Amino acid sequence: MEEVKRQGPKNFNEKLMSMDRRWVFLVLGVVVIAALLTGIKAPLSITQEVRDVYNFVEGLKEGDNLLVAIDYDPNAKAELHPMAYAILEQAMAKKLKVITLTLSQNGAGMAEQVVRDVVDSVSTYHGFSPEYGKDYVFLGYRPYYALVILGMGQNFRIPYPTDYYTTPLDSLPMMRRIQNYNQVTGVIDITGSNVADAWVANANGRYGVKVALGLTGVSAADYYPFYQSKQIFGLMGGMKGAAEYEKLTDNPGLAMEAMGVQTYAHLVIIAFILIGNIGFFLDKRARKQRGEAV
Repeated sequence: MEEVKRQGPKNFNEKLMSMDRRWVFLVLGVVVIAALLTGIKAPLSITQEVRDVYNFVEGLKEGDNLLVAIDYDPNAKAELHPMAYAILEQAMAKKLKVITLTLSQNGAGMAEQVVRDVVDSVSTYHGFSPEYGKDYVFLGYRPYYALVILGMGQNFRIPYPTDYYTTPLDSLPMMRRIQNYNQVTGVIDITGSNVADAWVANANGRYGVKVALGLTGVSAADYYPFYQSKQIFGLMGGMKGAAEYEKLTDNPGLAMEAMGVQTYAHLVIIAFILIGNIGFFLDKRARKQRGEAV
């Protein structure tokens, strides 16, 4: 019987390359928990496309009408929820007239909760209690988003004869003065889908209303050409965009907290990638020195 040779102890290069992945998960978990407990913040610079959205809302006068579309499903909640909270709170605290709606079939209940939470927050921290029907409305969900966006360009009552609570629009004092986009100063669409395309093409392209977008990080890059061509006046991308907006409003929230955690988690991942590559190249050099095939 052929004797099996026992392998000697692994050298440094081999240890680097064969590191147990459980150590990676452990270190990553410790860093994430430490960042959460300490509330450590990551350095954050403000990009111009996010600042443009903030400046637009901040520049509106009390009583101006702003439409905020909460067009995302629960699966994009982590990235887009902070944007919705920050923008709505800024708008309501400035006593703008805010129209909210959703063109996501799974987003109506979630969007309604966002609006309710912001109303409670504004009432508690800004000394102003927004009144439904007078200061804000929630129109709810309608299918076929492209047709809904086009229909509102003619008359909001075409796709939305009633609001989310089945109240006729003309029974709401705020909506009596609003017929179509001509009475709306701008639209901010927060979405993780191609609903954004319809807002750009149909609302801005067809009716000329000003549009800004809040998007998931993975899709934001596709819309920078629209920003550069002035088809949209601002763009917020992913968790970083939401954190920038929170910083501009001087109201730190979930996005700024998550950015700190995310940044240090990414640094840990990059460190382990570097360690693995260092081990690979050291092992490759050692094999060449021993005359082994690489």
